[in-house]
Amino acid sequence: MIKGVFSLYRDRAPFFLELLAQHALITLISISIITVVGFCLGLLMTKHKLIAGILLRLTSFLYTIPSIALFGILVSITGIGMKSAVIAIVLYGLLPMIRSTYTALVEVPADILEAAVGMGTAKGQLLLNIRLPLALPVIFSGFRTTVVMTIALTGIASFIGAGGMGRAIWRGISTNYPEMTIAGSFLIALMAIFSDLVLEFVERRVRIRFLGEEGVGT
Repeated sequence: MIKGVFSLYRDRAPFFLELLAQHALITLISISIITVVGFCLGLLMTKHKLIAGILLRLTSFLYTIPSIALFGILVSITGIGMKSAVIAIVLYGLLPMIRSTYTALVEVPADILEAAVGMGTAKGQLLLNIRLPLALPVIFSGFRTTVVMTIALTGIASFIGAGGMGRAIWRGISTNYPEMTIAGSFLIALMAIFSDLVLEFVERRVRIRFLGEEGVGT
């Protein structure tokens, strides 16, 4: 079977390269939206406890909905294609990004903030020069989790016509062709592992730069 998988890669390389490019595009779009929206919401939550509670509960609730069910619901609203896939992926990916941003910012040691305020640091400078640098390693850890999760979740996008490596998986399942299913699954796993290793390296550099320590978050 393994031999058949590598034969598929060799014989149908253009097909897999096309799916890989689609998968990467959907992932990149989704992660970009998640990062911007998740960071902004996490920052907003630090200023309003009521909003923080509502958003954490809402995103946690969305996380409990089976992904295939959410895709199905969105298809009836926004139709088949990339739009529905990106919306669903973003909704799932927001929780770790929001939670890591919010947690990192509120857990900055109070004595450091008080010392900075006592030295005349303005609110804007306090955020940019003190809170964000100290919170960045934890925020990046949440970003890393989001990236890996998004790559895996994008595999379901093909079920609603959005493309990606899920097409190979679905084709293998529907035609009883296990080599095709394994080939698609392996490439998704390889993309996730490679991305995680790269982000792990970057995260280590971030921790050394901003916290003066060498370590890797979860």
